[in-house]
Amino acid sequence: MKLRKPNVKNQKVQKIVDAASTGIDDAVSAIKESGLPNKPLISSIAELAGLKKKKSAQLAESMQAAEQAASDINQMSFAFLGGGSFGTAMANLAAKNGCDATLWVRDKRTVKSLHKTRINKKYLPNHKLDECLKFSHDLQSAVAGVDVIFVAVPSSAFREMLTNIKPFITHQAVVSLTKGMEKETFAMMSDIIQEVLPEVNFGVMSGPNLAVEIMDNMPTATVIASESEPLRKAVQTALHSAFFRVFASSDIKGVELGGALKNIYAIAMGMAAAYDVGENTKAMLLTRALAEMSRFGVAVGADPLTFLGLSGVGDLYATCSSVLSRNYRIGYMLGQGVSLDHAIKKLGQTAEGVNTILQVHSRAKELGIYMPITHALHAVLYEDKSALGVALNLMETGFRSDVEFVLPHDESNVRLSHEFSEVLKTSANAKPKDEIQSSNMP
Repeated sequence: MKLRKPNVKNQKVQKIVDAASTGIDDAVSAIKESGLPNKPLISSIAELAGLKKKKSAQLAESMQAAEQAASDINQMSFAFLGGGSFGTAMANLAAKNGCDATLWVRDKRTVKSLHKTRINKKYLPNHKLDECLKFSHDLQSAVAGVDVIFVAVPSSAFREMLTNIKPFITHQAVVSLTKGMEKETFAMMSDIIQEVLPEVNFGVMSGPNLAVEIMDNMPTATVIASESEPLRKAVQTALHSAFFRVFASSDIKGVELGGALKNIYAIAMGMAAAYDVGENTKAMLLTRALAEMSRFGVAVGADPLTFLGLSGVGDLYATCSSVLSRNYRIGYMLGQGVSLDHAIKKLGQTAEGVNTILQVHSRAKELGIYMPITHALHAVLYEDKSALGVALNLMETGFRSDVEFVLPHDESNVRLSHEFSEVLKTSANAKPKDEIQSSNMP
């Protein structure tokens, strides 16, 4: 339906109305030429026109800034060290976003295969990699001159990798994609970066990031933690896509601990699944795991609220509920009676939680942190205790408030830790799992 222009007797006003029907800018010119007094209506039209110009200028400025940011990130270069599933997925994502991205893999033959097939046959055999992604087995050429180096190697090889790239470091920032702790030192990856490369700008990434789902374009999110806002922005811009959202944090310790500690409880959940426990048990295990994580985090300087985010409860849930999780699969095999050594060999990949249990068990006892699930897993994996007997002991130990740091509790962490240790000692004569299963047979 077409609106008709109103019929106005005052010719000067009619001229303004005619001009306004064409555009607000024309109306403003007509107002200025009319010589009419600055009445509220005329004043409002003029103000509206000025606002329109201002908004248009702001929009143009914002679009120009966005275009400049996209241009800047496309001019940046990134190296991803480690040809595992997650490192490959992140490198592929950066390449798809138009970044200059290189995936470094140690084995020369693997690099040749990647060039030829554009498929990571060992870790992501069902996914074609982006045509723009580069591959290299030459460490120096991969990292020299790039803007950001993403390190995605197992925690056991992390220090060695940083030592190897140290001669080639000039201005590059380093971001850890590794979730775990260094064996026997309890060093997080950020600690190792600061030790080996004390001058570099660094950050860590963590979250519920199962690589296969990322490659399948399942909506996913992660967290980049760094004290450097420019580095956080660079990582967000490089990896952000329609299916992959990157959130920011400044709590490096908390984000990193969330990614490392959740592996412990994924093993526990895998074992629980093998025993065919109910949903109530799984829910209890998940939430008490979160309580342990936050207790431990606070004791070593992290913000407890970080564990309520993606890198905490988000990663914990994903790792504890998916058969894609390596640690869950290790736990499931252990629950089926497979030995730890055989389970690791059968998995064929690194399960960081196995080492993390050792590290956190020792550190928690040293600091007097009450972590009964971790201690129970240590007893089952490394002290040959019955999983069923230890689980029953877990249920009987101590009284706690529900949510950590919300309601105070009367129980001392140190006392409860000691009490649980004593309970485990008294269960030394508990029957091994095989004996329990055989005794239940008719």
